[in-house]
Amino acid sequence: MEFEIIVATALHTKYAQAISSMIRDASEKRGTGIANRTPEYIALKMQVEHAVLALLNEEVVGFCYIETWSHHKYVANSGLIVSEEYRHHGLAAKIKKRAFELSRKLYPESKLFGITTSLPVMKINSALGYKPVTFSELTDDEAFWKGCLGCKNHDILTRNEHKMCLCTGMLYEHKEEEIKPLEPKIKRWEKFKVFLQERAKRINKLNLENYV
Repeated sequence: MEFEIIVATALHTKYAQAISSMIRDASEKRGTGIANRTPEYIALKMQVEHAVLALLNEEVVGFCYIETWSHHKYVANSGLIVSEEYRHHGLAAKIKKRAFELSRKLYPESKLFGITTSLPVMKINSALGYKPVTFSELTDDEAFWKGCLGCKNHDILTRNEHKMCLCTGMLYEHKEEEIKPLEPKIKRWEKFKVFLQERAKRINKLNLENYV
């Protein structure tokens, strides 16, 4: 099967209801912590291109979206879901990887994190470089924790004052070695020479002999 993994746009909001239902059904069947998301919220994420879709023959079979917290200091890839009939094809890992790449592109200096009760998701996160952490190392943005209101385990979270729940917290921090090194001086000089040449051409064209 050839799945199409894409960044969603406003053109894909027609899938919002199906995705919302997919998340709700998974939550009911698993009986563990999956926070529900409304079609309106999912559509909004698509409109701002902060979501990833998996399509098969124009049918939505998987989804994940990006959220930012604490003034973009933290970024979460949330709502990862795969249609039940298309699981065990490595699709969740492909969706998560695409969402991870999009997050790193949009917010390269942010810390990526997530909370989950799913062992497969933990394995995917670990493969991407996430490490398990305590909730105290995650965002303290109240808006994030309000997102857990739709989870059946929310009472456990509140009883423990947001310090622990059935979910495991995982965090990814970009490593220094991932930062692209400066170009060799000779390459930078060649680029600078091209800049000077182009600048000289523009000056001559405008007959600005006295331009400094």
